[in-house]
Amino acid sequence: MSNEMHLLTKELDRWADAGKVAHFWLRDDDATEPSAPLDQLLNVTGRYSVPVTLAIIPAHTGNALARRLEEEGSTSVAVHGWSHDNHAGAGEKKQELGAHRPAPEVMDELKRGFDYLLYLHGKRFVPLLVPPWNRIDAALLPHLADAGFKALSVYGSEKPSPVPLVNCHVDVMDWHGTRGGRDPAALAQETIVRLRYMFDNGGSMGLLTHHLVHDKTVWDFLEALFGVTAGHPACHWCRVADLLDLS
Repeated sequence: MSNEMHLLTKELDRWADAGKVAHFWLRDDDATEPSAPLDQLLNVTGRYSVPVTLAIIPAHTGNALARRLEEEGSTSVAVHGWSHDNHAGAGEKKQELGAHRPAPEVMDELKRGFDYLLYLHGKRFVPLLVPPWNRIDAALLPHLADAGFKALSVYGSEKPSPVPLVNCHVDVMDWHGTRGGRDPAALAQETIVRLRYMFDNGGSMGLLTHHLVHDKTVWDFLEALFGVTAGHPACHWCRVADLLDLS
């Protein structure tokens, strides 16, 4: 076992000694169609019985992905915006669900995406919105319930919100550097930091992946992480639908 995974195991042992169980969940963004990387993701999560929530881009998906996921009993489907198009201006951070267009136009797209993925995926569908680039204009939040959404997932610590949040807290990708996998030791340390916060304050540990751009570093990290956590008595990898019922 690597040193970083040894330290993570020690933290989980502390949870076990206290009679506590840490709830983990996995969100994978930008799914649209069957692919070899998707097969690899579903293979590794399946071997360790780790449920995965695929954030699917409605405008770019269809029956092919729905048929592929029929074989995957523990896979959930969430709404990843509408088309993952950037409507922000030059020099601004990328955003599809910002204040750059009229709110009714944005909400109409989100409602279309909600209805379409529910139609395609049925029981796998969860009424969860995953904004592209993890960004959404706060003025849209009060309207999400009218479109059917019951929860929102972005990146970072949960903050007060009119919509229930189930966020991701550790991102495997180095978006601002190599655009490959991040250092496994840093990822393990971030996971430990999140677990220490959860030990006192509750919540869950959300892991964020993007199967289409994973390199060997990411795949190796996932194998190591799942190998340590999936069989540990103080760790439970949850379906996101179950997490939304946690207090």
